[in-house]
Amino acid sequence: MPESRDGIVDRLAMLRAEAERVGPLLEDRIALPRSGRGLVILRPEDTGALLDRVVDDPEQNLPYWAEIWPSGLALADAIVAAPEIVRGERTLELGAGIGVTAIAALAAGANLLAIDYAPEALTLCRLNALRNTGHEPRTRQLNWRQPDVAFEGLIGDGFPVVLAADVLYERRDVEPLLALVARLVAPSGTLWLAHPRRDSASRFLETLQASGWDGSRDAYTGPWPDEKDASVTVDVHRLRRTRVLS
Repeated sequence: MPESRDGIVDRLAMLRAEAERVGPLLEDRIALPRSGRGLVILRPEDTGALLDRVVDDPEQNLPYWAEIWPSGLALADAIVAAPEIVRGERTLELGAGIGVTAIAALAAGANLLAIDYAPEALTLCRLNALRNTGHEPRTRQLNWRQPDVAFEGLIGDGFPVVLAADVLYERRDVEPLLALVARLVAPSGTLWLAHPRRDSASRFLETLQASGWDGSRDAYTGPWPDEKDASVTVDVHRLRRTRVLS
């Protein structure tokens, strides 16, 4: 990250110019539901245009990253409430999107690596993080359903903290995420998983707990910035291995 104020201003301008290659940006001023912590988030104005850009994507990954989701806000709020969990820790965020959770993690002092399938998402994640905290995460583009060899080399003995907000959209996500989490999370590490009670997330959790994981759950009911999400409840889980199955 640039150390001088001028360096930060120049970096912000560079990131914004890169982000605007996907089209005009909207600026949203939002508050986390419990702490009330304010965030200023830039996101694409025209998500329809983003759909056109992924029409030929063999993975059929829709641009969910371009929205502000309740799960990201809830997970960010959970970090604000317990910053010591990530402070100074080697932390990985799966599916970083436009950076809502990354902002909270960096503000709490995490040594953060953010990954996402969409390179545009990672640009906005860096931009929003720098605007809100003065820091950028390290980032890496990755299809986590099919991690490449180079990424496997980054895992090492695993990360003490892994963050994931609303990454289980579909049933096809469950098995790859189960396999990946087993390698990503260090033996004594913590997985923070936030989800809006999708069936795929319930299946993931049942399987994970049957394989020797346990933890706590906290339910977040908003308020959320988008009125269409008014009835959404987000569960934030903090999960650890409690036993190793033979």
